[in-house]
Amino acid sequence: LDSAFIRKDPYGVVLIIAAWNYPIHLFLVPLIGAIAAGNCVIVKPSEVAKNTERLVAEALPSYLDNDCFAVVTAGVQETTRLLENKFDYIFYTGTSSVGKIVMTAAAKHLTPVTLELGGKNPCYVSDTCDVQNVARRVAWGRFFNAGQTCIAPDYVLCSVEMQEKLMPALREAITEFFGSNPQESPDFGRIVGDKQFRRVRALLCSGRVAIGGQTDEKERYIAPTVLADVLPSDPAMQEEIFGPILPIVVVANMDEAIDFINARPRPLAIYAFSCDSKVVNQVLERTSSGGFCGNDTLMHVTLTSLPFGGIG
Repeated sequence: LDSAFIRKDPYGVVLIIAAWNYPIHLFLVPLIGAIAAGNCVIVKPSEVAKNTERLVAEALPSYLDNDCFAVVTAGVQETTRLLENKFDYIFYTGTSSVGKIVMTAAAKHLTPVTLELGGKNPCYVSDTCDVQNVARRVAWGRFFNAGQTCIAPDYVLCSVEMQEKLMPALREAITEFFGSNPQESPDFGRIVGDKQFRRVRALLCSGRVAIGGQTDEKERYIAPTVLADVLPSDPAMQEEIFGPILPIVVVANMDEAIDFINARPRPLAIYAFSCDSKVVNQVLERTSSGGFCGNDTLMHVTLTSLPFGGIG
């Protein structure tokens, strides 16, 4: 004659540490979720995107109750001190290396954590595909926001023959999107800061530059670039690129591409292009990733009906 029920309580005080590449979206979406669930929130916008950080610090207190919602502007040292406090939940978006620091700090208080981390997202292109279609969709996904997107296709896996076909098609797509000189295009972004610019520029020594490769340090401009004949040991394959550089790694066939993907950490997204749906399904079935998209890039994240995140 008893009754049982589940009551959902807010966590309490939530810390949101946002990233710089989509600096409004990546603090606002978790903030909306935290408010909707009845939490108090401390927001830590990224210090790398300075103008956005200032905007958030000035604007948010005008709209929200300052007793319940606060903005902390901080660099690495201050954020480290901030993490020493006991929070009821931490939501972090950024790199794996900092994710480990956040999780270590949270463990001291047994604080639950959501980590939204990037990675190297493979893009397999089979020999049977619409080359023009592949080039336009891969170029869009890679060079959107000057490549500073956690789910951007990070590198292409394809055969030598497909690499030769893709090059002119990618060149054509880049010109179509950004004109003959992308530096003058209103649709092509810049690298967020000097440190990031130098890091991305250093990756240009991988393989051979087949398209682009121009840089301008004063403007923090790196042209939409495609690298051919890249080796797995090259610098561009050792870290997430997070810039407008697309390496192409040659594989013999789909099986070799799948082995290559599975020999590395499980990515946030995997992309596969083929006119044969069996090929796309094979890549899906035999790999593991946070998200998967067949014959397109980025689009799976636009669906509000799907969850978003990496493995774990």
